Amino acid sequence: MALLGGVIKKAINFNGFISRETNPYKAQKTVLLQLLKKAKFTAIGLKYKFSDILESADPVKAFQQNVPVYDYDAIYDEWWHYLLQGHQNITWPGGQKYFALSSGTTSNKKSIPVTGDMLNAIKKSGIQQIMSLKNFDLPTDFFEKDILMLGSTTNLIEAIDHSEGEISGISAANIPAWFNKFYKPGPEIASISNWDEKVKRISEEAPGWDIGSISGIPSWVELMLKEIIAHNNLNTIHDIWPNLHVYTSGGVAFEPYRKSMEKLLARPLIYMDTYLASEGYLATQKRPDTNAMALIVNNGIFFEFVPFVEDNIDEEGRVKPGVPVLTLEQAAENTEYVLLISTVSGAWRYMIGDTVIITDKKRSEIQISGRTKHYLNVVGEQLSVQKMNRGIQKLEHHFDIEIKEFVAATVFENEEFKMKWVIGTDKEIDTTKAAEVIDTELCDNNKNYAVARTKALKGVDVEAVPVEQFYNWSEEYKKLGGQAKIPRVMKEDAFNEFRNYVLQAVV
Repeated sequence: MALLGGVIKKAINFNGFISRETNPYKAQKTVLLQLLKKAKFTAIGLKYKFSDILESADPVKAFQQNVPVYDYDAIYDEWWHYLLQGHQNITWPGGQKYFALSSGTTSNKKSIPVTGDMLNAIKKSGIQQIMSLKNFDLPTDFFEKDILMLGSTTNLIEAIDHSEGEISGISAANIPAWFNKFYKPGPEIASISNWDEKVKRISEEAPGWDIGSISGIPSWVELMLKEIIAHNNLNTIHDIWPNLHVYTSGGVAFEPYRKSMEKLLARPLIYMDTYLASEGYLATQKRPDTNAMALIVNNGIFFEFVPFVEDNIDEEGRVKPGVPVLTLEQAAENTEYVLLISTVSGAWRYMIGDTVIITDKKRSEIQISGRTKHYLNVVGEQLSVQKMNRGIQKLEHHFDIEIKEFVAATVFENEEFKMKWVIGTDKEIDTTKAAEVIDTELCDNNKNYAVARTKALKGVDVEAVPVEQFYNWSEEYKKLGGQAKIPRVMKEDAFNEFRNYVLQAVV
């Protein structure tokens, strides 16, 4: 088996050596032309004259001038609902075999088409991630160890002419045959829908596996590791998985979970971020000396960037018509943008709901900074999740605590506006002081917030609850495990309902 590991590692190094650095701007133009050419005879391609766009002197500019920006609700209402009814050739050639379901943080429920071309693109992007392992210092025998992928159930919902499930479950149900040798927890356990039952089975089988890497959303991976350790009476997970070297994170920022997760380990892991959304595999970390991810610029997704400023976004968090939209080549580093994608699943100029910052244009590297609807601007405070995370980090440092979950809202109470926070921590803290720490940090680093605090925003309140209450709420109102994410920002009515629920354990 050691020989196999050596062969795989040499193959990765060789492929990494011979593959030339892709010019990201040329690659992106090529991708757009490929998308337009393949979809020119679909319903959307005929409406917006993709054939004419392809013949124009500047196809990228013509594409941006002729095709509108869509959010999920707009593209579903105009186009994608026909796919669920069984129609073909709507936004991508052919019919529809899969839909990725998402509880969504930008819409209550989403059904995202996942075409065969998208599944192939996801597989190719996964290979790009594997190839990037040559940049990390890993032992040869790592390449023969098992890979634990904690995702949603592969037991998909069967409709008349298609299957539905979360993207992680759809992807796992379509893994290449050669990968089954390394894949854990295996098809049987992966098909279990109930979170508690799935984790129980994983805990029972775990001692028989030789795991080298784990992938999944941090909150659910941490809960799984705790259960495995408790069930098998371990000190750390390395007691049974001594060859565990890599954790591939996705879905949410990993940093809030680092301290608590590393308590479950005998040694830190190599942490790699990925950007696998219901709409596609957008980016992956390719080198060790950064926490940024490289956009996958040559594999079925065309990216556009809208400056994330108040003039460009309406009160519902949508891109306004006619605002500036930039290509990767035109966009600037260290500026926050709303991300748009056009894909081989038939998303066109689609507002995925995330905001990103380009950290390195040459490498096409980005960081996810927040969500367009996870953005507080009720009274001019203009707070992105990235800025809120900084306030939470300051709070963690001040009280020497871990805060893995939080929800914030600006509410109208007693004839004035206040910003309210519910934070998840298992330690008692002075919540009045906590509010002061967060307020000071936000005032010092966000001039719009500082101005709002002198005018309409009259105060800041913080309440602390056990972090388990966040997960209990998720299980009851969203679902536990899989791709489920707890929103960082809520509107007033939703926040009040959430707050009432999680405070039940405190009263």
